[in-house]
Amino acid sequence: MSIERRLLAENLRARKLLYGAVALSFLATALWLAFAWLFSAVVNRVFILHQTLDQVAVLCALIFGLIVVRFALMWGSDVIAQHSANALKRNLRERLDAKLFALGPLYTRGERTGELVRTATAGIEALDEYISQFQPARILAVIVPALVLFVILFLDIWTLPILLFTGPILVLLLALIGKRTQDLTARRFLEMSWMSAHFMDMLQGLATLKLFGRSKEQAQTIETISEQYGNTTMDILRTAFQTSLVLEWGATAATALVAIAVSARLMTGLMPFETALTVLLLTPEFFLPLRQLAIKYHAGTAGKDAAARVYTILDVPLTATLAPQTNVTRALLPTRLDIFFDDVQVAFDNGERIALDGFTLKLADKQTVALVGKTGAGKTTVANLLLRFVEPTRGKIIVGGIPLHEIDADTWRAQIAYVSQQPHLFAGTVAENLALAKPDPTRAEMIEAARAAHIHDFIAGLPHGYDTPLGERGARLSGGQRQRLALARAFLKNAPLLILDEVTSHLDAANEEQIRAALAQLLPNRTTLIIAHRLALAQDADVVAVMENGRVIEKGSPRALLEADSKYGAFVAAYQGGAR
Repeated sequence: MSIERRLLAENLRARKLLYGAVALSFLATALWLAFAWLFSAVVNRVFILHQTLDQVAVLCALIFGLIVVRFALMWGSDVIAQHSANALKRNLRERLDAKLFALGPLYTRGERTGELVRTATAGIEALDEYISQFQPARILAVIVPALVLFVILFLDIWTLPILLFTGPILVLLLALIGKRTQDLTARRFLEMSWMSAHFMDMLQGLATLKLFGRSKEQAQTIETISEQYGNTTMDILRTAFQTSLVLEWGATAATALVAIAVSARLMTGLMPFETALTVLLLTPEFFLPLRQLAIKYHAGTAGKDAAARVYTILDVPLTATLAPQTNVTRALLPTRLDIFFDDVQVAFDNGERIALDGFTLKLADKQTVALVGKTGAGKTTVANLLLRFVEPTRGKIIVGGIPLHEIDADTWRAQIAYVSQQPHLFAGTVAENLALAKPDPTRAEMIEAARAAHIHDFIAGLPHGYDTPLGERGARLSGGQRQRLALARAFLKNAPLLILDEVTSHLDAANEEQIRAALAQLLPNRTTLIIAHRLALAQDADVVAVMENGRVIEKGSPRALLEADSKYGAFVAAYQGGAR
């Protein structure tokens, strides 16, 4: 199915409103045909038959009424078309947001953030003119000329050959020139998407560019792309002007041919004046929709390219990232969080990259298990499985005797508190970032959670306390402060399952000890999975599981593994910089 058909087929309300707008425009055209006939009749009676104004007063009143109703229909058509565009944009934006949330962080990390942001904002906004202006113009370019031809068929059959000859030629010219416009618009959309993504990359990596002295070079790159984008825009405008110019000339020439033919027959008495004037008034209306379509063609190609990018994201299959919730059969959660990974495999890139291969592990209820291993062993993938960001390609995960895929994902995530090595803080206040963990928490609950995470004193010392803005990604906080604020969110959520992913990997010894002290209060009475690169946290676990090549190669208590000739002992020795 083409993009145009799919857009309307999947948006019933927008389609109905669009057709309603087209219907009003079509009625406005029909009223113009009636106006042309009445106006010709009035002119004929006044100037040819020498009737007085009183004798044509009724016809004049009808003409005035037609003008008023026509303008009302045109206004109504524009309003309804805009409502159609708004409905379509709202529907697509909701679907796109839902799809990105469903695809999860694994997908968005593989895409350029700036390009995704442009698609979800300016890309969808480009559909406004596409629906409200281009689509009505395209439909009217078919049905209005057909209506005019039908009327002229009864008025003057000899005018038909001129219209039937010139009309298709103008359509062909529009198609030929429009193809170049389409190619230029596609290139312009790609250039703008790349520039948006590149500019965001530069802003996020500004410190690195400054450090290596490459900021001026990258600024020059953006300037070059911006100049190219401007040149492409001018090419599009030139092509659009050429299209309009050709169609205006063609329509004017065709109207002149009709005028010559009608005048010749009028002067020889083969055609009544009233009919001749009506045909002359209707002929421009035959070409008007084509000229309007030429003017809106750029909006059509821009909207089509934007819609194609949106559907590229909407069509990403969920099977490789997050399985659809088709097997959800249980709304209730198990009473115990005994979690068992049974021969789990996770593969990415159509099976070419194996993250987990035969992973088997048990987390007993209220037990703390630490996963250790070299980078790339698959530790974070285990956390993503529990967070339902990925689904196993083989094997299963059992929670309290219930297959995890049978539990609603949102219900399950409500039972999890997750702290990553780089927790995301939003550009709001401290209180707003804490409130993400719990609906409508009291200030006392926030303070209690912050005290438990050893960060309350720091927050109290901020200019506005818990109402202090943090800046984008918590820019005003240090790494240790961000981690402790993330731990405060975990305290506030008070979930039965806790996942800690490398929470001390980038912290100094003092901050690491503060994090360990906070965790000493958070871990009891919770099922906890610790992903540890620096092994201080692993020493506090009940069970340590050593991973290699996507599977567990040894497990046991930290003391037992240290006393044995184990991989874990070798890791600890390397971590401490000495012998076992």
